[in-house]
Amino acid sequence: MKFDVKYIVGFVLILFSQGIKAQFYVGVQTGIGNIQSDVKGVRSSTDIGGALKAGYIYSLTDHIGIGSGVEFAQYKQKVFLEQPSATLTNFEVDQTGSAFSYNITTGNYKESQTLQAIQIPLFLQYKKNINKGIDFNFRAGVKYFLPVNYKIKSSATTVKGVAYYPDVNLYIDNLPEYGFGNQTNYAGSGEYNTKGILMSTFELGFTFEMGEKSALYAAMFLDSGYGTILDQKQNESYLSYNPTSSTDRKANGLYSTDKEATI
Repeated sequence: MKFDVKYIVGFVLILFSQGIKAQFYVGVQTGIGNIQSDVKGVRSSTDIGGALKAGYIYSLTDHIGIGSGVEFAQYKQKVFLEQPSATLTNFEVDQTGSAFSYNITTGNYKESQTLQAIQIPLFLQYKKNINKGIDFNFRAGVKYFLPVNYKIKSSATTVKGVAYYPDVNLYIDNLPEYGFGNQTNYAGSGEYNTKGILMSTFELGFTFEMGEKSALYAAMFLDSGYGTILDQKQNESYLSYNPTSSTDRKANGLYSTDKEATI
């Protein structure tokens, strides 16, 4: 799902033009995060994510306001194969133009992912005073989530790349100069291609007056993305085929094995 961010940016600029009536804020947001996927045979850890944020809230009435801003977010997690010694197959073409099945088997494969993104929120806020100097706040809205980079670092104790040529019923498992064979203590890096998506966002919080022009805001939040941030045209082997070496494979990542996956 691709989304034209110019509509949100245009609306943000309109609100900024009314900034004299806005309440400005800066802050930090952190919590348990997970980059969810529906790639079969893959599991992921849950880790701490967070964001630095700045923005403003324009009051429409005493209780209702509309807010926007910008956030820089980072999410980290580790991804594994459900079966530590699983074999995954992808179709490749060698240097002569012949197609073959490329079978990759790894031992204890682990993938560390770091996703950084710009988030542009747009939300409605309901505010109600519940005690002297204390307001209750509820916010609901959307965010445009634009990945800046999505980097991966992969490692495995062993890697085995085997080719099968169905036209001649031929297996090749030990021809390193053509990219087939074994490797120990593999380490590699790569990056996923990405695109922007929309997220929903909800907050329940309290504002504590700290002075005439300042306050402390604390809240619980839930953000959830829709669609996929993966932008890939074809399925790829999670460790790429190198036609000239069996020990210099680029890390494409486990999510690259399914171009239709929702990440």
